[in-house]
Amino acid sequence: MEYMSKEKFEEAEKIEKFRNRMLKYIVYKKRTEEEIRQKFCEEDENMVEEAIEYFKELNYINDFVYVERAVKEFKALKNMSIREVEYKVAQKGVRKKIIDDYICKNKESMLEYEISSAKAIILKKQAKSEEKDIKNYLYKKGYMSESINIAYDDINGN
Repeated sequence: MEYMSKEKFEEAEKIEKFRNRMLKYIVYKKRTEEEIRQKFCEEDENMVEEAIEYFKELNYINDFVYVERAVKEFKALKNMSIREVEYKVAQKGVRKKIIDDYICKNKESMLEYEISSAKAIILKKQAKSEEKDIKNYLYKKGYMSESINIAYDDINGN
């Protein structure tokens, strides 16, 4: 039987305690890699990176899955343009390529979501604002002109 030196044991114990702290942080609420790096920026960088890789292998950290969940949440709770969704997710530190890949793979449902969001905003603002003002508002929010036009056509029965 091989025995571990005291130093190796203490180092392994330190790593295990750190991983447990990180796991609690990850499990409490799904986090992006960048959020985890920011939270543990005071810790040893190598230990942080090794722990991140360890949890990625176990699928506790997965930015693509994070984007999927965030988009589902946005769809359920908010009216947003595709550009707003991109911005919100990017704020959490998800790489642009991951966001772009998700949107590309789900282009049809994202366009449907953007159109339905535009319709909801139009219907809400229609009584108080002119069409021109509503369109400007939607453009500023990042809605594509095609989505805005389709939303108006649907509302007007065209």
